[in-house]
Amino acid sequence: MKIRDVILPVLKPNGGQEEIDAVAEVIKSGWWGKGPKVAQFEKEFAKMVGAKYAIAVTSNSHGQDLVMKALDIRDGDVINPTISFMATAMIPLWQPNITTNVVDVDPYTMNMDVEDVKRSITPNTKAIIAVNEAGVPAPIDEIREFWDGLIIEDCAHSCYTEGAGTKGDVAIWSFQAVKTMPSGDGGMITLNDEALYNKLKEMTWFGVSSTYSRVAKEDSVTGKPGYTWDYEVDKIGYKCYMIDLTAALCLEQMKKLPAMLEWRRHIQSRYNKSLHDIIERPPHTETVQYYCAKVPAEHRANLIDYLASKNIHTSVHFKPLHKYEIIQKHMTHPGREFPVADKEWLRLISLPVHPAMSDEDIEYVIYWVNEYFKENL
Repeated sequence: MKIRDVILPVLKPNGGQEEIDAVAEVIKSGWWGKGPKVAQFEKEFAKMVGAKYAIAVTSNSHGQDLVMKALDIRDGDVINPTISFMATAMIPLWQPNITTNVVDVDPYTMNMDVEDVKRSITPNTKAIIAVNEAGVPAPIDEIREFWDGLIIEDCAHSCYTEGAGTKGDVAIWSFQAVKTMPSGDGGMITLNDEALYNKLKEMTWFGVSSTYSRVAKEDSVTGKPGYTWDYEVDKIGYKCYMIDLTAALCLEQMKKLPAMLEWRRHIQSRYNKSLHDIIERPPHTETVQYYCAKVPAEHRANLIDYLASKNIHTSVHFKPLHKYEIIQKHMTHPGREFPVADKEWLRLISLPVHPAMSDEDIEYVIYWVNEYFKENL
């Protein structure tokens, strides 16, 4: 097969004229900050995932941080899996006197290992961050059998898997540039707790109610939309609210989400059916945020280089968090062992999977992956 001149990326957003028109509408409206588009997006997203409340924020990371600050998580530790992005272990460290309690993973799902979670809980454990790794649901039901404390369900990879965001006390979503519903960046907090919702809502902007909420408020005399310039601030807040330019992109991507997820599952099915038998297929996922295949460890580096020479980009999701010196310095159990992650991550390779891929792209990846193993086994 002829080698292509253009690089096939491992991940890529896919937009079109609809997104351009949506952003143009916001620009022309003059309301570029947090306004009607954010309010619409929060309402529609909450309905989609089955939550009472939704708060649109600048990122999944800021969402997790806000929740921990709102609940005054401090003076203890937060449990999280070692196979995840750096944010998972680092965000707890933004809280006062917290250590990051990193745990091992299940060898198949690559989600946090239930028994290791149980062993790692300390008297000062304040929360568990349960990541739906690559869209595969985390074992929250099993963890609930011995833990009744705070569980933050990280749904960055599971937008939208039926039932995602319903197991933990609060769920956090991501719309980062290469997620299943991308908007450049952005996140959403979804929950059913009204008191926590009200607290979080004002924390997104220095403890101030939003300008739009005060503009949209009805005048008590005329019944028409009015404007209240005055406001009270009675709590420490931050600045991490989503703006209408971002929400406009999210709303358009949300319309396309079912079709995009169907195509991701098509790619998953093609890979599962046609890749060389030596490749271990990942667990089925409805979102296919990544296609995290496993190959013999001695072949991974050479396969990555081989595919790069064919203009196919790959990645590894993820290097274990306990391998980073900065995390080791702040771990609850420094120097502990991670036998599963240490073995399995050396076999991980993420193949291209995104809705901008064509059938020809899929076949191109399959051909060169298989060709490598024909030449090297």
